[in-house]
Amino acid sequence: MRIKGISRFGAVTVMAVAALCALPAGAQEAAIYSGMDRIHPVWAENGMVAAQERVAAEVGRDILAQGGNAVDAGVAVAFALAVTLPRAGNLGGGGFMLIHDAETGETQAIDYREMAPAGATRDMFLDAAGEADSDKSRYTGAASGVPGTVAGMKLALDRYGSMEWAVVIAPAVKLAEEGITVTPDLADSLEALKERLTRYPSAAKIFYKDGGELYRPGDKLIQADLANTLKKIAAEGPDGFYKGPVAEAIATSVTDAGGKMTPDDLAAYKAVLRTPVKGTYRGYEVVSMPPPSSGGVHLIQILNTLEGYPIGALGQNSSETIHLMAEAMKLAYADRSEYLGDPDFVDVPVAALTSKEYAKDMRAKINLAFATPSEQIKPADLTPYESDQTTHYSIIDKDGNAVSNTYTINFSYGSGLVAEGTGVLMNNEMDDFSAKPGVPNAYGLIGGDANAVGPGKRPLSSMTPTIVNKDGKVWLVTGSPGGARIITTVLQVIMNMIDHNMNVAEASTAPRIHHQWLPDELRIEEGISLDTQRALQAKGHVLSLQEVMGSTQSVMLDPESGYLLGASDPRVAGAATVGY
Repeated sequence: MRIKGISRFGAVTVMAVAALCALPAGAQEAAIYSGMDRIHPVWAENGMVAAQERVAAEVGRDILAQGGNAVDAGVAVAFALAVTLPRAGNLGGGGFMLIHDAETGETQAIDYREMAPAGATRDMFLDAAGEADSDKSRYTGAASGVPGTVAGMKLALDRYGSMEWAVVIAPAVKLAEEGITVTPDLADSLEALKERLTRYPSAAKIFYKDGGELYRPGDKLIQADLANTLKKIAAEGPDGFYKGPVAEAIATSVTDAGGKMTPDDLAAYKAVLRTPVKGTYRGYEVVSMPPPSSGGVHLIQILNTLEGYPIGALGQNSSETIHLMAEAMKLAYADRSEYLGDPDFVDVPVAALTSKEYAKDMRAKINLAFATPSEQIKPADLTPYESDQTTHYSIIDKDGNAVSNTYTINFSYGSGLVAEGTGVLMNNEMDDFSAKPGVPNAYGLIGGDANAVGPGKRPLSSMTPTIVNKDGKVWLVTGSPGGARIITTVLQVIMNMIDHNMNVAEASTAPRIHHQWLPDELRIEEGISLDTQRALQAKGHVLSLQEVMGSTQSVMLDPESGYLLGASDPRVAGAATVGY
């Protein structure tokens, strides 16, 4: 095994100081220890995994070292994260995976987003007065869509993997059965979410000691029910989850908590293959997730718009660059509210939104000197959320195969409901539908009729797993959690590397901004200079200093050296990039 690290000492540049200011205290310490004279990526020669939790990343690394390919490692990481990062890793949720096949040069998208049960109705989250009932759509059994993770992982492995199903699940079984060491990050999250997780006794008995005592760093957390569920899945395939005792327990628990999920809903679930959305940016090919994710469409839409400006010359995080980014973001998020939804139920104008011609129309709407008020921006006339607790991982193997995977149970620990006897935390993804068109969801995103609740529909998402190619070969694999901010987080990593010539670690660490049309505010992290802030305010932007945005996990293949270079965002504790 050969992994190259980063220097510990050296002078800290102005950019590094600004980047440090954007990080929470624990991450600042880690970044300083790593050496911020130049923020270096980790590098390796044969394979690399970047994930939001170290033990799961190492599981993927070990699969690669055993001869597995990127998909084998990706499936193993997904199951391991269900044990080691329970607030986001999951069996009871869903997501999206991009797979690049180096031999054929093709990239395939797998949609394993949750689906609304057959009993779901358009007005199921409205109260007696016809208003959206957020408690019902977030914290009850009705909040859960039919999970897709198990089916999605099996589809990926069957089509693109090289190892046996039981082999890639085995590390997760061991972790659940023998226990994981509670990290400070896990202990903090369990303490912060105690009220939600103790709402259901099935969750409380797993994540808290007798009498409700908290787990502390260094304690051992054993998840015996989850281990048994994983063993059934390993032995029986998806049928061990979607049929039989596990499916019946999930349906019963969801129904008892106010939902309408049945064993038939679980048995009917299917993950599907979709054609990725593709665009170009300054000679690079950008490949990302299509609907029901809005991520790829709007990532390419914003890049197309910004391609018409000299972003590199204007400077990274200058007031001019941030102004142009914010104005392009507003226009894209307005379109999201109107046009995006499940493509199996509504016609989504993907080609129009991602066209270079439409980008010209967007640029014509941007005033270079002043911010356009959001109330004056409407969706274009063309023939819409995840929480921060989504998680992403990126993988490239020795042959150049790549996986970019983002999956979630929505809120941290989902709805807080564990299906009795299974150890499976249930998602609250039904809140990602538009409970009432025009009314913001939990994260301020507006949705329309295209994303209304309906039986069998998949809710709109912001997840943006992305692969960027250079000269026909994979150059960058990236993605992030962050809810509405996922799209703009991925956008800025790509722009930082292409426009501003940053390495993958610098691009991951630089301070970020975000605008989502409504509310009409430009969110910024610490690290944006005061002079820049004043210049933006003079242009009419309303600034809102926010907590850190996203947790990017990125791996790139350096075309000159042939080495793999990777970086885990220091904004979130416990993430790791490992290789061999």
